[in-house]
Amino acid sequence: QVQLVESGGGLVQAGGSLRLSCLASGRTFSSSAMAWFRQAPGKARDVVATINWSGSSTDYADSVKGRFTISRDNAKRTVYLQMNGLKPEDTAVYYCAADRTRGLRVADYKYWGQGTQVTVSS
Repeated sequence: QVQLVESGGGLVQAGGSLRLSCLASGRTFSSSAMAWFRQAPGKARDVVATINWSGSSTDYADSVKGRFTISRDNAKRTVYLQMNGLKPEDTAVYYCAADRTRGLRVADYKYWGQGTQVTVSS
């Protein structure tokens, strides 16, 4: 089993930055693919970024390329999402997810955190 706990969300003005963290428990973390998803009110939950087990391969949604960076520290059992140049349209609940292989869909991930709110004001 894997348990995920997100932190780092909050309120920030447009153009600001936040770093989200996801702490994982479970002995399989170092071999798990990880992802960040987000869900705005009334919207579907969509992928933001994914990362493979070693951190050597990453993918991003077009809407966040050049602004967000996903990374992981397996020794700390943590995956991060550094968010720069935040825009009001980035406002959403952000979720950390894990599974044995990477995917782009909600259904591709077995384990999920509780979510952390990110609000970007203009």
